[in-house]
Formats: sequence, structure tokens, C-alpha cells
Amino acid sequence: MSEPLRLGVIGLGRAFMLMLPTLARHPLVRLVAAADPREEARRQFESDFSRQGAPARSYDSVERLCADDMVEALYIASPHQFHVAHVRLAAAHGKHVLVEKPMALTIADCQAMIEAADAGGVHLLVGHSHSYDAPYLRTAELIRSGRFGRARMITASNHTDFLYRPRRPEELDTAQGGGVVFSQGAHQVDIVRLLGGGLVSTVRATTGRFDPARPTEGAYQALLVFADGASAALTYSGYGRYDSDEQLGWIGEMGQRRDPESYGTARRGLAEVSTPEEEAALKNTRTYGVAKSPVAAPTAALGHNHFGPITVCCERADLRPLAEGVMVYADDRRWLEPLPAPTVPRAEVVDELYAAVRSGVAPLHSGAWGMATLEVCLAILVSARTGREIALQHQVAPG
Repeated sequence: MSEPLRLGVIGLGRAFMLMLPTLARHPLVRLVAAADPREEARRQFESDFSRQGAPARSYDSVERLCADDMVEALYIASPHQFHVAHVRLAAAHGKHVLVEKPMALTIADCQAMIEAADAGGVHLLVGHSHSYDAPYLRTAELIRSGRFGRARMITASNHTDFLYRPRRPEELDTAQGGGVVFSQGAHQVDIVRLLGGGLVSTVRATTGRFDPARPTEGAYQALLVFADGASAALTYSGYGRYDSDEQLGWIGEMGQRRDPESYGTARRGLAEVSTPEEEAALKNTRTYGVAKSPVAAPTAALGHNHFGPITVCCERADLRPLAEGVMVYADDRRWLEPLPAPTVPRAEVVDELYAAVRSGVAPLHSGAWGMATLEVCLAILVSARTGREIALQHQVAPG
């Protein structure tokens, strides 16, 4: 067995909760330390990850965590506005970095993070993003193989209840990284960039703010045109009505079985709170150290993670990534390119980080890749505000 990567965590909030089943179960990583301002989260981390002769350490200071010699790499899951400072700290201490998406809210901050990683001689990866998911990686492999010609047209849509899950006030403020474009667009844009070759030339988009009580973008539509003439049409709505998991056999984003009779659950839960403080408190009940730790009872998945229905029209076939593999629709027949069921959810994230740190394999989801995805997200907002098509200049192809 290869030596597991010794990983520290900055921020034991909701993003960490979603990655916890991966980090707790993957054999190539071991959680050894964490930093969070909440005492209850630190106590839970020490309880979950201490082993005989190897106690897990927790800190109330990011600086102290970065100085811990036991830590080889850091998963930065703090709020967006702290990413650049935390990456700089980590890199200055020689720690490799996996930073949550979106990596930052401005191109300048992305560039500063990339420069800090280069100066520190460490790898910088951005994720989790759903473009790490095995079905999308396999679809990209099929496209790059040349068997079906070039990707010419991509259609991606996702309809969820995102905007009606409990939120802190800043999560409903676009200027602070709130709304669906930064949080959800980072997933969808990353996927279509992977499938389309990465090099987006222009973006034309509209956004929707349909509920004055949730004063941020809850929906968008965007047309991306790639350097080789391919295009991608993106639709996302987080308004909690139609649920596009219906098109995928009621398998949810995390590969889990969904109950179609749970319609409207998010809105009903939100109806029970009347102030921003009450909503923030409701969200806190789902965070690490308060909610039941998923380390004790991991959820079984039916298939791989996904981010809604996607179709790639190539020159000689259409491809549909699904939770169980990739459907291929050729001229005379159709078939499933199956994928083995996941044993560890989102294992691909750790696989890529481990390969970079232990073997020096250049990561796909590098800082440059994350910056290119953010550039598209920012272009969606600018295009919607100005009514113009936006030209891009920081795009990169998949490594």
C-alpha cells in the first residue's frame, strides 16, 4: 500500500461535510489536522480521526495549522473571500493545496494564488468540481480518442432547489460570491469546458432573479463558443420547482436514490424561519460538529456523482454521461460504455491530488484551469448585466 497523503483541512463547514465521505474512506489520504473557529467542530474532528498512537490535531488558527510539520497538503474549504490569503499561507509553508471552487471571486486573486503556489514550489488544485466525476472524465476520453469525431455541440441543464436550502446572508449577495453563478456555474462550466476542449472564446448570457426575498441570481442561461467553433448551451435553475433528476431515473447529484414524493421539501423547511439569523442557525444544524457525522454512517451510492442531463453531439455520435457510464448513440446502434460502481464517492479528487504530490503528475484541475472556469462565470454575470457578448483571454486546454 502506498503511503497515504497526510491532509489538513481549513474550514469544517458544509463543503467539508460534502467531501468528508471521500476523505474519510479513500486509502490514499489520511486526515491528520484541521483548523476551524468552532470548538464543537474541532472536538468532532479529533474524535473522528484520532487513531491509537496518532491523535488528530485541531487548531483555532489557520497559521498554526499551516505550521504543522505533519501536514503535507491542505484542503481549503473556507469561505470564498478567504481563499487567496489561505493559499498564500499554505504555499509559504510548503503545503500542497486543494482549494474549493470557485477558487476566488476575481481574476487578480486567482493569479495571486497561482503565483504563490509557483513561488512555494507546491501543487495547486481546484475542487471538488463535478468535472472530476468519472462519467465526465470517460466522456472526455471518448471524445479525445477520435472515434466519434470532434465535439460540436453540448447541451447541459440542471434544475434544483439550490436557492431554497438554508443560506447565510452573504450566500444571497452576489458581490460576496453568493448566487448560483459562482457556486453552481463553477460545476457546470467546468464540465462543458472539459468536454469542449477548454478554450472558450466568447460568452453570451442572461441571468434570473425571480424572487425578491432571495436577492441574487437563482438561474442563468449561457451560450459558450469555443475556439474551434464548437458551442455549449448551459441552463441552470435553483428555484426548487421542476427537478431535472427526474430525467436521470431519480438518481441524485451524489449518486444517491431520490424520492420524487419529497417535492417541495426545501421550500417548506425555509418557510419555518422568519429572519436571516434563524436561517443561518438552521444552516448551522447541517454543519460538522452539529449534524450527525457522515464518518459513522456513510451513504451508499447507486452510481457516480452527476450534475444534471448533458448531451455532447460529436461529428459521428452523440454521447450522454450518466451515473452508471456513458451512453453512445452512433449511426446504426446505441450502447452503454459502463463504469464500475464507485466504492469511494468522489475518489477522483484524491486520485488527482495524490498523483500530483507523490508522482509529480500535472493536475488537470490546476490553478490555471480553475481561473479559466471563473473567467467564464464572471463573463456570464457581465454579459447578463450589459447585454453584450464577452470575449475571454485566460482560457486553457485540458492538460
